[in-house]
Amino acid sequence: MHLDAQQADWRVRATCRDEDPDGLFVRGAEQRKAKMVCIACPVRTECLAEALDNRIEFGVWGGMTERERRALLRRRPDVTSWRELLDDARRRHTYDDVDARVG
Repeated sequence: MHLDAQQADWRVRATCRDEDPDGLFVRGAEQRKAKMVCIACPVRTECLAEALDNRIEFGVWGGMTERERRALLRRRPDVTSWRELLDDARRRHTYDDVDARVG
């Protein structure tokens, strides 16, 4: 699948696609409620990578607030592609789960 098609595809599968967008771009305590939408989202990783790679400053993306994303970006200035890093981590986690069940 072409990369642009992959990027468009994750948005279609997002749990928040039917939510009021204003509910995801909130401040303070309301952010906790917005983050709850992300908990079981099947494309949470893709969403977070999108926000980190594009330095999106506002809203809850992939279960993280703008403050949490800024802190992560400061801690890891060496990361050139969050999409690649998070995809690799997911693959390793999946393989570890399979190894644990088989072994």
